[in-house]
Amino acid sequence: MRRAENTNPAMLAWARDTSGLSAEAAARKIGLSSSARSTAARKLQELEAGRVKPTRAQLEKIAKAYWQPLTTFYLASPPSVGDRGVDFRQRARQATKEDTARLNALLRNLCARQRMVRSLLEDDEDMQPLSWVGAMPQSTSIKKAAGHIRAQLRIEDAEDFWRKQRTPENLFAILRRRIEELGVFVLLAGDLGSHHTAISEKGFRGFAIADDLAPFIVINSRDAKVARAFTLVHELAHIMLGKTGISASPEATRPTTLEEKVERFCNDAASEFLLPEDTLSAVTRQADLGCAAETISRLAKDRNISEPLVAYRLWRADRISATMFRELLRIYGERWENVRRRQRESASGGPSYYRTQRARIGGALLKLVDRALHTNELTHTEAARILGVSSGTVGPLLGGRA
Repeated sequence: MRRAENTNPAMLAWARDTSGLSAEAAARKIGLSSSARSTAARKLQELEAGRVKPTRAQLEKIAKAYWQPLTTFYLASPPSVGDRGVDFRQRARQATKEDTARLNALLRNLCARQRMVRSLLEDDEDMQPLSWVGAMPQSTSIKKAAGHIRAQLRIEDAEDFWRKQRTPENLFAILRRRIEELGVFVLLAGDLGSHHTAISEKGFRGFAIADDLAPFIVINSRDAKVARAFTLVHELAHIMLGKTGISASPEATRPTTLEEKVERFCNDAASEFLLPEDTLSAVTRQADLGCAAETISRLAKDRNISEPLVAYRLWRADRISATMFRELLRIYGERWENVRRRQRESASGGPSYYRTQRARIGGALLKLVDRALHTNELTHTEAARILGVSSGTVGPLLGGRA
């Protein structure tokens, strides 16, 4: 039985703690079993105390169970936040410990992929830094910020643009395409490879890497489709500010820290872009919850945006109180949980693997990898790492088959 020497037992305990797993749950995931002499949890605690060294096979199972790279268990001390590759500024307050652990693993994966993309673009002599990244001061008024976003997305006639959007999916698709044309890679990701590792929207709704050569926007694919346009524009605002960060749901609280002020700015800019002030001119102050809900529903349907977004916009425009906004968020949250539960119960079939993966990866990243493969700038193994798939699926994925 080959033991993994030089591992740091303290890192075993740290990794389990950050994964949100109890000793009993972790022991089950790792495959430890109880015996007459000791329970499975006790065996794990022996490993964490350093009294027993894990085997190489056990260490690989531990790494998978805790969503950590193997190198973690050889470190002298826990990695700092910055070691994920980017200083993400905002953490969701409602995230569970398990969601946070999964999110950290997702961040490590996406940051590594983003660094590979940046390295690839750095080798392109024709590639120039994106001048608009970080060019918008946070002192910009919200109305002007929304105007800057419209200008970047080439929306000259706003009303004509909105009339052409028939569904929330259509709105998200055209905004995604125009943002990718700016040089941003937009991905959908909501788990670590299977539905068993899903990360709730309470863990994150989206995050942005504000890089001037390879900016990334990642949208939580587990969130409602009608909510994605707001998250997408919110993350674009992050990049225009030059502020990398993780975004959660808007809250009716006063921002005090720099991070909270950035979030408030991006929320306000995105909501002004999606629901401009002049569209609210006929909306009076709402004192009745039922009337407010009807107004919100109508505006949401007209613009193909989510009701929580409209509620946020009305609160920020002083059409509803903070108390009413919080109550509406509670109602919408419960309704979404019921919808999601019904979707899980009735789930059957669905799009093919390749169609789903293409939607998640996005056209910009697929085109870049396809071009780099044809010019021998990437191997199939490197292409698979950037795309987040196995090597054997790269060809069919890029070839448009299945």
